[in-house]
Amino acid sequence: MTVTATSVGESDDVQPRIAPAPRGARLPRLVPAATAALSGVLLYVSFPPRTLWWLALPAFAAFGWVLRGRGVKAGLGLGYLFGLGFLLPLLVWTGVEVGPGPWLALVAIEALFVALVGAGVAAVSRLPAWPVWAAAVWIAGEAARARVPFHGFPWGKVAFGQADGVFLPLAAVGGTPLLGFAVVLCGFGLCEVIRLAVDVRRDRAVPRSAALAALAGLAVPPLAALAALPLVSDKAENGTATIAVVQGNVPRAGLDFNAQRRAVLDYHARETERLAAEVKAGKVPRPDFVLWPENSSDIDPFANADARAVIDGAAKAVGVPVSVGGVVERDGRLLNEQILWDPEKGPVDTYDKRQIQPFGEYLPLRSLLDAINENWTGMVRQDFSRGDEPGVFTLDGARVGLATCYEAAFDWAVRDTVTHGAQMISVPSNNATFGRSEMTYQQLAMSRIRAVEHSRTVTVPVTSGVSAIILPDGTITRKTGMFVADSLVQEVPLRSFETPATRLGVLPEIVLVLVAAGGVGWAVAAAARGRRAGDV
Repeated sequence: MTVTATSVGESDDVQPRIAPAPRGARLPRLVPAATAALSGVLLYVSFPPRTLWWLALPAFAAFGWVLRGRGVKAGLGLGYLFGLGFLLPLLVWTGVEVGPGPWLALVAIEALFVALVGAGVAAVSRLPAWPVWAAAVWIAGEAARARVPFHGFPWGKVAFGQADGVFLPLAAVGGTPLLGFAVVLCGFGLCEVIRLAVDVRRDRAVPRSAALAALAGLAVPPLAALAALPLVSDKAENGTATIAVVQGNVPRAGLDFNAQRRAVLDYHARETERLAAEVKAGKVPRPDFVLWPENSSDIDPFANADARAVIDGAAKAVGVPVSVGGVVERDGRLLNEQILWDPEKGPVDTYDKRQIQPFGEYLPLRSLLDAINENWTGMVRQDFSRGDEPGVFTLDGARVGLATCYEAAFDWAVRDTVTHGAQMISVPSNNATFGRSEMTYQQLAMSRIRAVEHSRTVTVPVTSGVSAIILPDGTITRKTGMFVADSLVQEVPLRSFETPATRLGVLPEIVLVLVAAGGVGWAVAAAARGRRAGDV
C-alpha cells in the first residue's frame, strides 16, 4: 500500500474550514438572553424606594416572550439571566459592609430558583391559557425560595414591590402568594395579548378561546383587586392607642456600630427622655406605650446593672411601658429579644426572635466558611438561638404582635401574631449595618403589605431609619429620615377583624403550587405523547 503525503494546503482543499457565522447572524441569538437579563432589571426598578410598581407588568411580559415555546434547557438559562438581572441590584445591600463575595454568592444561589422557574414556564408555555400556569410556576418558585436553603430567603417576592400598586387589596384575600400571582399573571397576560394582536395583524387565525383567555389574564387581576377593596379599612374596631416610635440613631453606620453598644442604648434613652419632656410641655400627646427598635440595647440589661439603670430611667421618665430590643444571654443561649419594660416593675415579658438570619445571626457551614475567610466567621462569633413562641405584648390594654426585622419577610412569622390576638403589629428593626442602601425601603414596603394583608396598624421602629407608622390600609402616616434621632407619636386604630388571608394562612400558596405542578405535569405528558407520535 502506498501512502501519499499531502501538504497542509491540499488537506484544506479536501476538508475546507467552516467559516464563523457573520456577526449579523450571531446577534439575533443574543436577543433573548439580553431581553431576559434586562427584563429582570426592569422588575428590580419596579421595587422600592421607587414607586414604579407597574413596571413589573412589562418585565414579566418580556420574560414570557423570551420563554414561550422554548425548551427546558433554554428556559433554565434564560431564567437564570432574569434572576441575575433582578437579584444582583436588588440585593446589593448585602455586600455593603462585608464586600462583594457574600452578595454574589447569595445572588448566584437564589437565581438558581429563578432558573428552575424559567424551565417550568417554558414547559407550560405551549398549554392553553399558559399565563395562568406560568404565573403559578413563578409562585411555586417563590415558595421554594422562602423555605430553602437555611430556612429560606423570601426577599424579592413580587408582592413586596406592590405597596403602591392597584393590586394591593389582594393581599387581604390571599396574602403575598395571591398578590404576587395576580401581578405575574397580568404580566404574562399582557405578553399573550400582544402576541395574539400581532398574529391578527399578520392575518393569522386566532382561536376565540385563546383570545378570551389572554384578555382574562390581563383583566381579571385588576378587577379582582377592585372587588377586594372593601376588605381594606383603617377604622378602629377595638378603640385606639396613642403610640410612640423612638429612633435613637447610632454613632456611625456599618458593622462597627456594635463597638459602641452603650452609645446606641444611651441615644435611645436620650430620645425617649426628650419625648417625655415634649409630652410634659404639651407639645405632643402622652403615648400609651413606647416602641424601641431591635438592638437598641445590645448590652444585656439582665446581666449589666448600668444598662438596666439606663432603660429603667428612660421608662420612668416617659411614664409608660417601653418595648426594648435587647441582646440577651440566658441559660447559655444568645437571644435577640424584645423586652417589655414597665416603668414601675421593670422587665415583665419577653419575645425571642424565631426566624434568625443566616450568616448574620448564625453561621451555617461555619467550619467551611472559616477555611475560606476568617473575617466572615469573626463577624458572627456566637450563633443566636431561636425562640419558639409567638410574641404578643399587652401594652396598656392593647395587644401588640412582634415580628423582629428579618421576620417581616416571612408570611408565617407575621400571621401567627395576629392569630394569637394581636390588634396591631410592630416590626422592630436594625438597618444600621446596611448604611444608606435601599434595604430599609424594601423592608418598609414589606411592612406596608403586612398591614393590608392582616388589616392591622404596623409600626417600624428602626435604630437609624427609616422608622414609620403604617395604617391598616398600607398608608404611611409618619416616618423619620435616615441617621437622625427622632420620635413619632400618633393615635392609631386597633383591630380584631381577620382578613381571608389571615384565616386561610398558607392555603392559597398550597393551591398555587398544586396548580403549577399540574401544569408542568400536563406539559411533560403532552411532550411525551408528541415524541411517541413522532416515533410512530
